[in-house]
This record gives sequence, C-alpha cells and structure tokens, in this order.
Amino acid sequence: MTTLTEIGNTPVDFAVLRSMFPSHKSVNNKISELEKSGVLIRLKKGMYVVSPKESGKLLSLELIANHLYGPSYVSMESALRYFGLIPERVYANLSMTVKHSREFNNQLGRFIYTQCQKEYFPIGIRQEIHAETAFLIATPEKALCDLIIHTPNLNLRFKKEILTYLEEFLRFDMDAFYQMDYRIFEQCAEVGKKKVTFKKIVKILKP
Repeated sequence: MTTLTEIGNTPVDFAVLRSMFPSHKSVNNKISELEKSGVLIRLKKGMYVVSPKESGKLLSLELIANHLYGPSYVSMESALRYFGLIPERVYANLSMTVKHSREFNNQLGRFIYTQCQKEYFPIGIRQEIHAETAFLIATPEKALCDLIIHTPNLNLRFKKEILTYLEEFLRFDMDAFYQMDYRIFEQCAEVGKKKVTFKKIVKILKP
C-alpha cells in the first residue's frame, strides 16, 4: 500500500487518500486530523499535498499549479521569472488553460489561470524537470506571447515600442531575447491574438 511518504510532493485527491485508509470508518475525519496536524496541506476541496516535513521532498508550486486546475501550464511572469528572464518577484502563480479562467487561494499562495484558445494552447510548451520533479511550463517565447496577449491595453506595433516594453517595463534579459526562437512567435501569430506585435518580433529576431 502506498504511504504518504511515497506520494512525495505530487498532489493527491480524496479518492487516493481514501484508498490509503481502508480500515477507518470516517476517512473525512482522518484527513481532517492529518490536515490539522500539518501532515497534509489542503490545496482546494478534495485535493491535498503532503507536507515536506512528512515526505522529505520540497514542494513544487509549478507541479501544484499543473494539478490544481488542468489542463494547464505555468506561464507569463511566473515562467519568465523561473527562467531568470525578469528580475521582479511574481505575486501569484500564473498559468494558462483551455478551461474557463479561475483563481484559487490556499496557504501556499495564489494560483491564477487564464483561458486561451484550444488551437493556441499547445504551442511552445515543454516538460521541465527540477529537483526530480517534472511539470509543464511555457518556453520563454510562449510565456512572453501569453503575457503580451493577456496584458490589457498593450498595443505594440513598432520595433521601438517592443524594445522599450521589454527593456524598461519588464526589465527583460535582452541578451536572452535576441537568442529566442522566432518560430514560436510565428506559430502564435498564426492562431493567436496581437498578430501585428508577434510579426514585428519575428522581424527583429529572424536572421
């Protein structure tokens, strides 16, 4: 039988926990007891993660974000910060999803999900492995596309506007920007919004 330690830092739902305590008359009471004692951390109704003190594994907010509401992938400022491309700390864990936009708040933080088109969703996603934990995250290119699309009233039509936005507003790592894969911006321009901006970025990056 799987133990809480073996679950590690992967979020689990009520059904998994119930199967671990077949002899208990009230699994709800057992889970509440484990939550009060700090063994389990409640992520949302019916979903928990084992405390690092119990599992011996550090929590991954990116993995939790994937499980909390899906299909989804970590993106926008959260991904850009993860890759070290922007200096500012991010106030929430930001993800993209094909479902309706949602927000969850728990003791680990704020998790925000923004809806995007189904055709646009799979472009530029990769599986990242960090500290033996695998999760889905946008490539830097896709994270930047997501941020540009979903920033209200952001209309970048000229090269100077784009570079000013990156350098002064985002304080973006410009050396990394000029090394980006222009093909992902091309794909986003085909099916996403703000096509003019992405086509201009392609012109800046394309050899």
